[in-house]
Amino acid sequence: MRRGWFLRGLILVITLMMMGGALGEDEDFEVGDLIYLEEDVLLLDDGTEIPDPQASEGLKTANPARSDFIDRIIRLGEELYVKADGKAQRAHYAGDIYVCKNFTVYLFRQNRDSFRMAAYPDVPLVIPNNLEAKKCKPYYYGFLWEDIPAEQGNPFYAAEQFIYDPSLSKAENLALAEAFMRKVQRGDYFQMSADYDYGVGAHSAIMLGYEPETDTVRWMDSNMRGKKKNGIRYGIVQFNQEKSVTWWAKAFCHKKRGATIYRLRDDIIYAPGAEP
Repeated sequence: MRRGWFLRGLILVITLMMMGGALGEDEDFEVGDLIYLEEDVLLLDDGTEIPDPQASEGLKTANPARSDFIDRIIRLGEELYVKADGKAQRAHYAGDIYVCKNFTVYLFRQNRDSFRMAAYPDVPLVIPNNLEAKKCKPYYYGFLWEDIPAEQGNPFYAAEQFIYDPSLSKAENLALAEAFMRKVQRGDYFQMSADYDYGVGAHSAIMLGYEPETDTVRWMDSNMRGKKKNGIRYGIVQFNQEKSVTWWAKAFCHKKRGATIYRLRDDIIYAPGAEP
């Protein structure tokens, strides 16, 4: 009896060893196979198991409220683009929504009431103004926002920033500016102080994403391109425009100029009663 149990146990061990040996390092596994990994882990010296930060990064799920906020902003931008039908819109007076910063602010404000930050659920959301010129010195006006803390309703943070470094060569600065542009994400609010094809000065845009296959960036904005009629400025509304990262980098890669990527915080939630 004991001999029979021993033989069955020995056969089971040998079978498992043979099956294990047949599983090469490069073979794929699916749920249902004998062995598969549920997640990558690391062990501390005392044996404590902690998540692998690189593995968990890929497992993060999108915050649906934050994604919805971004979707609504972009959808409204597209609606205004379609409504404009390629015709220039007045972008001259302080109240004109087609001035570049006014356009991005308008899209935000039209959608903000449905959202809050989890850290400050009772505080209505606000978007900062551009930092006034005298406070931007020694840099040019246009790529910095006022520093409004989150507890006062600012749901954005400066995710990335480029400022021209005079201690580096022009080529070195351009390479850094290009690398900076490759970090843009869908829904980012983008500020730059530019000297490029369309003029000199500040410009605001909302990014729709970076395309690694073509090394290009897609965006929407108003009044990057425009014209004057009887002394009044009119701006073109753009949606899903696409240019290379080099084109963008050359726009703000100048002494005393730069650009900033302002990104919505991860803890965006629905305001009470605004859940879909």
